[in-house]
Amino acid sequence: MPSQVGKIAPRNSFFYLMLFGLLLFVAVAGLAVFEATTSRIQAYFFSEQTRKIHYTVGPGASSSIRFPEKGPSDIRRGYTNIPSYTESLLRNSFQIESQSRFSPRMVELFDKGVYTIYPEKTQAGLRIHDRNGLVLFHINYPMKVFPSFDDIPHEVANTLLFIENRSLLDPAKPYKNPSVEWTRFGMAMLNMGKRMVGIPTDVAGGSTLATQLEKYRHSEEGRTVGPRQKIEQMASSSLRAYRNGMHTLDTRRQVLLDYINTVPLAALPGYGEVNGLGDGLLAWYGSSLDSVARRLSYPEAGRMDSALVDTGVDMQAMGNAYRQVLSLFIAHRRPTAYLVGNPNALHPITDAHLRLLGREGVISPQLRDAALQARPELMRRAVAFSPVAFVERKAANAIRSRLTTLLQIPGLYDLDRVDLTVESTLDRRAQEGVVRFFRNLADTTYLDSLGLRGFRLLDKGDPAKVIYSFTLYERVGNRNLIRVQADNYDQPLNINEGVKLDLGSTAKLRTLVNYLEIISRLHTQLSEKTPVEIQSVSVTPNDHLTRWAKNHMLTVEDKSLETMLRAAMDRTYSANPAERFFTGGGLHTFSNFNTNDDRKQLTVWEAMQRSNNLVFIRLMRDIVNYYMFQIPGSTALFLDSLDSPQRQSYLSKFAEKEGQVFLWNFFSKYRGKSDSAALDLLLHSVRASPTPLSVAYLSVHPRADVDQLTAFLRERTGDKSLPRADVERLHTQLLVADHNLADRGYLAGVHPLEIWTVAYLKRHPKATWSDVKESSNREVQAVYQWLFRTKRKHAQDLRIRGILEVEAFLEIHKAWQRTGYSFGSLVPSYATSIGSSADRPNSLAELVGILLNEGVHYPSILISKLHFAENTPYETLVRRQESEGERKLPAEVARVALESLQRVVQQGTAIRAAKAFPLPDGTFLALGGKTGTGDQRYETYGRGGQVLESRVVNRTATFVFFLGERFFGTVTAHVQGEKAAEYSFTSSLPVEIIRQLSPALTPLLAEPTPSKALLR
Repeated sequence: MPSQVGKIAPRNSFFYLMLFGLLLFVAVAGLAVFEATTSRIQAYFFSEQTRKIHYTVGPGASSSIRFPEKGPSDIRRGYTNIPSYTESLLRNSFQIESQSRFSPRMVELFDKGVYTIYPEKTQAGLRIHDRNGLVLFHINYPMKVFPSFDDIPHEVANTLLFIENRSLLDPAKPYKNPSVEWTRFGMAMLNMGKRMVGIPTDVAGGSTLATQLEKYRHSEEGRTVGPRQKIEQMASSSLRAYRNGMHTLDTRRQVLLDYINTVPLAALPGYGEVNGLGDGLLAWYGSSLDSVARRLSYPEAGRMDSALVDTGVDMQAMGNAYRQVLSLFIAHRRPTAYLVGNPNALHPITDAHLRLLGREGVISPQLRDAALQARPELMRRAVAFSPVAFVERKAANAIRSRLTTLLQIPGLYDLDRVDLTVESTLDRRAQEGVVRFFRNLADTTYLDSLGLRGFRLLDKGDPAKVIYSFTLYERVGNRNLIRVQADNYDQPLNINEGVKLDLGSTAKLRTLVNYLEIISRLHTQLSEKTPVEIQSVSVTPNDHLTRWAKNHMLTVEDKSLETMLRAAMDRTYSANPAERFFTGGGLHTFSNFNTNDDRKQLTVWEAMQRSNNLVFIRLMRDIVNYYMFQIPGSTALFLDSLDSPQRQSYLSKFAEKEGQVFLWNFFSKYRGKSDSAALDLLLHSVRASPTPLSVAYLSVHPRADVDQLTAFLRERTGDKSLPRADVERLHTQLLVADHNLADRGYLAGVHPLEIWTVAYLKRHPKATWSDVKESSNREVQAVYQWLFRTKRKHAQDLRIRGILEVEAFLEIHKAWQRTGYSFGSLVPSYATSIGSSADRPNSLAELVGILLNEGVHYPSILISKLHFAENTPYETLVRRQESEGERKLPAEVARVALESLQRVVQQGTAIRAAKAFPLPDGTFLALGGKTGTGDQRYETYGRGGQVLESRVVNRTATFVFFLGERFFGTVTAHVQGEKAAEYSFTSSLPVEIIRQLSPALTPLLAEPTPSKALLR
């Protein structure tokens, strides 16, 4: 017995081992079948994992946040670029107020390649709010989607499921993982294996809708390039599926909804990137999602019988709509090939699918036949959307433009797709009130009701052709917040900021501030000296300002700065227009707007409030002379004696050394600029009349022919009818070869070396300072040597004075720039004091803001907060920081200048607005400002500098103002082109407009000063 047992035992062991192996295989196979059928195990595993995947938002910058790097959706929505956006914002006075923090498990999975798990948005895009949270601009991409699963017509949902993922919504499988459809996945793996061993076969995709979502949202270029990416997609979509627990039916419905709403459908010219069925129907077929959904939502449409067809259902329209949907579902596999490359290939494939869908009972025979007969044509360019007037979006467009610069985004197309909410400083109600008022000003009946058809208002010309602009700032803390930025110009250009306008007498404000600044500087120099030291200060005869300051400090007891400034405002000047002034390279006369002033002596106070021209011409002459004689070693000191050794010595020194100083200034001014930008900057200093413009142009473009010069002069002067014969005569007279560099500078009214520098850099755009310095030796000597060659002292002095005036205006320009003047140079002429150098309304407002802030410049804020990726793991909130401000003027200068503006309203040219803003206590809100009327003209000059012809080509009237202690801004009326000659409005018009705007602005003006915690 024992021996027999010993023989049988090995057989039994093998039998039991085989039995165990078989049972184990059956168990594993059963478990695999059970899991493939029910997904219970993975449901438990993944749902437990997602409990550890979460994020919170905390104050300040986050060290536990991760940003995606390559997904198309992540790039489109700006998630990949949030680090670069914030870096740029931090450089521009913003700070991170709060940011998302990833949980440790979320960080770990992200670092292993799993995409960030969270409820992704179907739509996202730029949203801009006003200071109170009201929407100024909002756009979503995709633009049109199904709001919920229940809104999807059955035919649309069933068709996509049949084509792509038939068991996705099986209600009998509550734990189903939508990331895997085992039959398709297994077949895909088998075919891939065959191909790997060399057996030819087609590899059908094994992706489900859930993994396709991951692919086109988050994989590089929306493609699967290898097994690793496929695993990343499946792992990510599996975790996403069980984010809300083990039951997944609602999640699977969301997958279908998201896919329909966001599937990529190539890009169409005039539209851009197309995503989602709704946008696809609009872009490629010109059909709206709503209309297609209505046609396919007829009760039981897919199973429609002939009786229902007879009841009046439009089967042709239904078939056309269904075919459009089906063709886009087919095209999404190769969207560029089918929709762009070979659209004709889509027809037979769609026909084959229609027959299959009809045969399988997914759609009715009637719908199949109707769709087979339909032949909707794909669009080659996008249909035109209903245009939105630029006026309605002007403020929003200004913000969008500023955002592209702040965030370094290429253009508005990319910006609008960023998941970003912006809080601006604008007040929408006030903005809309101003825009509405401007629109109404085109209606003559409305003008009559307001009394705006009167003298010097809109009594002449077509009121519909007048362009109005208005900007209002509020000083809050250490910031100037833009509350209104509106105009009625139905084009992208913002005339507040984007154009150079002749704003007339508003230039007197800049001249006045420059004058007071000089007085302040003289006070600083003299106040520290004893009377004996002051008495010994040497003053040249033409430096009237220094001489007056010296006498003032010797004769008054109160030597404070404010007392001196007020005394300077009490200085008197003649308003007599009879004098001829040598300035800008020739003799000029000027006239007063009010001829009653011609025989008067006016104080600076009075000249400001009456806007007297001749006083400010003479004041500018004093300013120019001050700079002439205050420049160390100035040539002006040696003008008196032709034979003076000092004169000869200085001129030689100037030719050898000082010329290089100016050359360096000009090189710094123009280097790196394009040819057109450099020429434009040079022409800012040139009087806008044909001779000086032609000299400057031909100096830079010596080979330009008559046609080119004609086109240039017509564009630059605004005179489109300028006769070609006149230009031909100028071209002949001004050939560059016939005039040396000094002559050309004299004729153009600019420094000769400035002309040379622009021309040289045009020929040598990469030239360094060493190159310029070395190449300019002959020109520098040539420019200055002629100063002492001639024996005719008067002719020599005229040339010297011309250069000295240019040099003085370089100093004046620096002073103007410090207080907001935005152009690169000034016209070197006394006429700059009354507007010849032009300005921008917004730049004038900046100057008034400095005055209102007692001489301190604070930044102008249009954007206060940016909220990136709200309600996502990438959420980042960035807010504007407080600014310390930069002192530009002494506080005393600002206060005196501000008082002069208030006198303009109380007693001067803006008196009609004195009671524009009543207060509850019966008084009126303090209002001050400066008026200005400017005509840009085409002028022809005679040999002696006299004007032979003058024609208006543009007309502008401006009022720059402050309101109370917090508000300031500008209002401008402008007419472009020769039609401007038909109008007679003056600055009375913008003053009247500010008065009429009182009802629209009063609610904003009456608000209490915001506390620091509520600054917006």
